[in-house]
Amino acid sequence: MTQCAWPKGDKQMQAYHDEEWCRPKHDERYLFELLTLEGAQAGLSWQIVLSKRDSYRQAFHDFDLDYCAALTDKDLETIKETYGVIKHAGKIKSVRSNAQAVQALKAEYASFADFLWSYTDEKPVINDWQTDAQIPVQSPLSVQISKDMKKRGFKFVGPVTTYSFLQAIGMVDDHLGSCPFHTANRKFAD
Repeated sequence: MTQCAWPKGDKQMQAYHDEEWCRPKHDERYLFELLTLEGAQAGLSWQIVLSKRDSYRQAFHDFDLDYCAALTDKDLETIKETYGVIKHAGKIKSVRSNAQAVQALKAEYASFADFLWSYTDEKPVINDWQTDAQIPVQSPLSVQISKDMKKRGFKFVGPVTTYSFLQAIGMVDDHLGSCPFHTANRKFAD
C-alpha cells in the first residue's frame, strides 16, 4: 500500500498522520485544540504549527474553553510574549473569541461536536483519492461551515482553513485510497 506523501518522513508529521488525521473525533477540547491550531497555520506550514503544539497546550491550559473564553487582553499579550506560539496577535486573540463562540453554541446545540457533525448527519465524508494532487483545498461543505461559523463570531475559519480542520477532526477522510490509514484500509489494520 502507498501511504500519503505529505508527512515527508518527518516523525512528528508521520505520527499525526498515522494516529490523528482524518480519524473522527467528538471531544470538545480536542476539537477546540485543532480549530486553534488550524487557524494558527494560516499562511504557515503544518510542520511549524505541530512543532509548537505543546506550547499551545501550556499557554491555553490544554484548551480549556472556560479559561480561554475568559482571557483578558493582558493575558493574551503575556501568552504572546512568554510562550512558543505563533506570534500573530490576531491568531492569538482568535483563541478567546473562538472559545466564546463555542460557548455561545451551547444555547442551540449540546456541544461543539453536535454543531459540526450535524452538517454530515454524524457520518464522515470518506473520499477515495488516488494522488495527493486530487485532494481539494476546500469543498462546498467547508465553504458552508466556514460561512456559518463566521456568522457566529468565529475567526480564522476561512473555507481552506475549515477544510483542513474537517480533515483534522475526521469529518473528512482524505487519506489516499491506497494509504493504510484510509478508513477502508484501517478497518483491517486496527
